[in-house]
Parts: sequence; structure tokens; C-alpha cells
Amino acid sequence: MGDNMFKQTEKFLPFAHLMQSAGIPDIVTKNFEHYYNQLVEGGTGFIPEATIKPIGKLPDSKTFAEQLVSIGLAALPKTVLLKLNGGLGTGMGLDKAKSLLTIKEGLTFLDITAHQAEQSGIPLVLMNSFATQADSLTLLKQYPNLWGAIPLDFLQHKIPKISQADLSPVHWPSNPELEWCPPGHGDIYLALVTSGMLDKLLEAGYEYVFVSNADNLGAVIDKAILGYLVDNQLPFLIEVADRTEADKKGGHLAQRLSDGQLILRESAQCPESDQATFQNITYHAYFNTNNLWLNLSALKTILQSSDNTLALPMIRNSKTVDPTDARSTPVYQLETAMGSVIALFQGAQAVRVPRVRFAPVKNTNDFLAIRSDLYTLTADFRVVLNPQRTLGPIAIDLDSRYYKLITDLEARFPHGAPSLLQCEQLTIKGDFKFGRNICLQGRVKLINRSPQQIELADGVVITGTQLY
Repeated sequence: MGDNMFKQTEKFLPFAHLMQSAGIPDIVTKNFEHYYNQLVEGGTGFIPEATIKPIGKLPDSKTFAEQLVSIGLAALPKTVLLKLNGGLGTGMGLDKAKSLLTIKEGLTFLDITAHQAEQSGIPLVLMNSFATQADSLTLLKQYPNLWGAIPLDFLQHKIPKISQADLSPVHWPSNPELEWCPPGHGDIYLALVTSGMLDKLLEAGYEYVFVSNADNLGAVIDKAILGYLVDNQLPFLIEVADRTEADKKGGHLAQRLSDGQLILRESAQCPESDQATFQNITYHAYFNTNNLWLNLSALKTILQSSDNTLALPMIRNSKTVDPTDARSTPVYQLETAMGSVIALFQGAQAVRVPRVRFAPVKNTNDFLAIRSDLYTLTADFRVVLNPQRTLGPIAIDLDSRYYKLITDLEARFPHGAPSLLQCEQLTIKGDFKFGRNICLQGRVKLINRSPQQIELADGVVITGTQLY
């Protein structure tokens, strides 16, 4: 055992030197070594189906008593809104924070979030990456009320990518930045420590934090849920929603068979042999919205007791060093999910929330939907499903050859999104350019079989399958 540990330490030395040279805090290097050692030992991060069981009935936020709203309102002055803002939206061709995309009425995701924080009267804090920090803080200069004693942001860390061939640090001289990756949003807990943000919040008298993704405009402060956290003296609360077919590949909540502890399992943590059960949405019925509520003192205690080594379940992602080049060097990226900390808090709970609290924009399909009349911006800066919508969720499938990148999408919808209010399903195959005030109704399938772009005239109403 001792020899094995020695070999692992020797094997890790190049990573330790690399991270030290880059100014990475020691506790981050120590955490990375923890996961690297798992990888060397053959660890996959898998959570087999045989070790878990599905979740039964959960508390439902829609049934919470009005009294909890009052409790939440009283706790609001001790609460912080924290947004994960490190994503660049590279999958949509962006080289800036996804939160800087204009989404509704000339406002970006970040504008809308800033207005929400102002209206709640609570501090807004961003977890930025080096790539998103400058532009995001520049935009927030428009909101002087948010610039107070609490810093507006802190930075997530970066860790080395690992060559799959020999588990050494990958080298990519043509773009050395690609040798590094973020360690997943589970890094939030160490970043709160190394930045000093956790201590600043506690010293300023803040007790609770609501965390969600910057691209999820459905994740607004809910006073009843905050009241439930406070009234039940919970250390940690995760919001989950009913899984649909659209969510079958996303992370789900489960219970460990050994002790009944709530855990989170992501797709990359599921063995291939268990994928069918993983994707069974009636068996594993709840998915993780990535909306979390934390008691800051409880977080401080658990970090101190673990010497800042939380040992969250590892996620081993297989990638290429250049994500745009499938022929570049195969690498492992070791990540953790912030919701997986639920397994470490005794007394942690989950709460069922309505689907409206989960409206992220992961691709141009989502982007087109949220920009359309399917969603409206309320006076209190919530982006909600249009109350005139009588149909269920829309399914959008845009041809990735022409619509995957934001610039390509906007070139093909130069006058904004068509009306989707009465559209149940939209499939586009081939190249189309949309005119003004086009209305899509029912199940629409547009197929362009020619190599030339088809221009759709202003004001047309389109239903059914249309071949060109």
C-alpha cells in the first residue's frame, strides 16, 4: 500500500509543479490530487444501480403554507443570490459569458438577474471564470445599487487536463490555455474559501445563499422555499422537478441503499449497463435543477471538519484537448457537481418544484424558444411561460448545420423569433431564412432539400410539414 501511494505521489509531481507555477491555491491542488489518485487506481466515478434506490414522495413547494412566505421574507435580509457565471457558451460559438446574450426586451440574462436582485434588495454574487469576469463586471456597472460591501464576484479555479494515454499533464503548445479546464461547478465550495467570500458573507451577517445557473431565468428567489429552509433548520436544500423525456440524460436524485442518504447521480457516473434504468423517468422520477439553498454556517462547519477536502463524487469526462477538434489528444477532465454535496450534509433535503423554475438555455433550440412569444418578461423581471399558452412544452429541433451557432441562428432569424405560441413541435432540416411576423402553428416540419437557402415571406402562417 505504501509503495503504491509513493508511486501515485511521484506520478502527481508534474501536476503539483504545474499548478504551483500557475498560482493555484494549495487546497485546490490537494483536492485535485485526491481525484487524480482515484483515476490512477482505475476509478471511474461510477455509481452503479445496485447501490441506490429511487426517491419516494418529496415535499412539494406548491403546497407550502403561507406562513413559510412570511418566514422567508424575514430571512431575506440575511440571504445572498449567487449565480454560476463561468460558462462561455462555446457550444453555441460564443467567446464571452453566455449570460451576456440579449434575451428579452433588449436585456441580457445578467441584466434580468441584476434587476431581480435589486427588487429583492439582496446582494448579487457571481462565480466567474477568468474568461467571464471582466465583461460581466463591466455590464454590472449599470447597476450601482448592487455595488456594496460584499464583492460582486469571486473566481472559480482551473485544473490541468489529463492525457488518457499515460495520465500525464497534456501538452498543447499551439494553445496552452486548452491544457486547463474548470473542475465543474462543485468547485464553488473551495472557491468560496480561497477567495475569502465565505468568511466575508458570514462576517457581514449573511446566513443563507441561493445558488443557480446564470442561464436559468426560472431560478428566482422563492420566499416560501427560503422559509422552508429556515423553519426546518436545514443545512442544505436542493430543488428537483419531475423528469420528462427531455431530461432522461440529465442528473437525477436517488438514495444510497447502505444508509438512505440522498445523493445525486450524473449521466457520466452511470455505468453503460445501467443506462436504461438511469433513463427510466418513471423509476428515477426527479431531476436536479441545479437550484440549491445553503446554510452558510453549516457549510463552513463541514469544510472545516474535512480540512477543505470535501471528497465529492468524481465525474470522469472523456474529451479531446481541443473540444473543436475530435482528432486532438484524448484527455480526461475530472469534475464534481455542486449538488452532490447533498451526500455530505446530515439532514439535507430535496423539495419538488414546478418546471418553471428550470428554464436554462443550453443550445440554440432553447435560445429560440425563450426569445419567442412562448415566454414573457414580467414587471418584476421574471421570465415566465406566456399565460396565453394552452399547449404543453414545445419540442424544437434545429438543423445543427445551419443553426448551431448563435451568429448563424441570428442571420436566419434577422427579425427575431417567429411566433411559437401555438406551436407544439418545430423541426427544421436545411437552410431557411425567416421574414417578419411569421407564425408557426401545431406540429411544424420545414424541410429544404435544395442546397440553396429558402426565404420565408413576411407574415406567413405555417402548419404541418412543408417540403421545399
